[in-house]
Amino acid sequence: MSKPVLLFVGRTRYRLPLAPGVAVKFDTLREELDVHVLASAAHGSTGRADGFSLVAPLRPRALDGVAFWLCLPWRVARLFHRLRPDAVMCQTPYEGVAALIARRLVRLPVKVVVEVHADWRTSTRLYGAGLRRVLAPVSDRLAARALRRADAIRTVSPFTSGLVRDLGLEPAAQFPAYMELRPFTTPRVPLSERPQALFVGVLEAYKNIDGLAAAWALAAPRVPGATLRVVGDGTRAGVAEALVRDHRVRWDRRLPPAGVADAMDGAWVLVLPSRSEGMGRVLVEAFCRGRGVVGTRAGSIPDLVGDEVSGLLVEPEDRAALADALVRVLSDRALAERLGEGATAAAAPWVQTPEEYARRVKELVA
Repeated sequence: MSKPVLLFVGRTRYRLPLAPGVAVKFDTLREELDVHVLASAAHGSTGRADGFSLVAPLRPRALDGVAFWLCLPWRVARLFHRLRPDAVMCQTPYEGVAALIARRLVRLPVKVVVEVHADWRTSTRLYGAGLRRVLAPVSDRLAARALRRADAIRTVSPFTSGLVRDLGLEPAAQFPAYMELRPFTTPRVPLSERPQALFVGVLEAYKNIDGLAAAWALAAPRVPGATLRVVGDGTRAGVAEALVRDHRVRWDRRLPPAGVADAMDGAWVLVLPSRSEGMGRVLVEAFCRGRGVVGTRAGSIPDLVGDEVSGLLVEPEDRAALADALVRVLSDRALAERLGEGATAAAAPWVQTPEEYARRVKELVA
């Protein structure tokens, strides 16, 4: 009996040949399903991979996203016509819009599954250039329509399931995103001698890097021996540049996964001050390294972080409270160790093997 054909559609940028941690995901999925992928190509990507249709980056960069989304329905339609998939899994409701248009164009009974990894409204309001906000009213309506017309919805956390239920819909499945965690599951190391807080994430409005900068300016004088390390890049990179100039801050625009794991080993606590947050992969990575979290009560963060158990939680816009929480952990080694122990215990529900992920996807497609 032939395997069901599944097409993944998303904006993720893949680099070919696939890194081993990414390849194992698709190799395991292909033991259960005939898997194909339509996504973007990373800059400098070389080589080919079976089943991958990657859209090359467009120059000038400002036009890349616009071109991708405008052309996506027709690219999906071509693959529908060629592959005759049983189902398509869309990374966000916006890819869901493209898949629904494509299905109408080719008039094939392809089941459309829309994934909800985060609040879809974030991408137009708290990400990238301010011009995106002009599109928010239209994109909100399109996303809601895609969710209502999808054959199934898959969520990744109680928070994302709640977003779907707010529309009067019920997810067909809820299970975590697949995460390659091997660099983070080596034997844990004790806290370093010098206290350090670590931020890892894109430097965008939804991550609240500006709030972290303001909080660190308040906290740094109160913990003279402590430092902050920032890992990430984005449209708010100027905030990180100012932090490096004015305070005890180290900034890395990007690190490989093993480098992020090393950075976590050098920190006492991960700080995640987000205004909106989906799955919060970096939280699971920190948990695997035995590091607690100073975070906000936003999005999925409270789904993962237990206040006073695996971290300290504050309100997203309360910069003074964020500063107080950082000072509290960075000046109390015993507290940082206790939160780290709680974080280790909190990791289990969010970790899955490639085989578990493939089984859940197969069950959803079935």
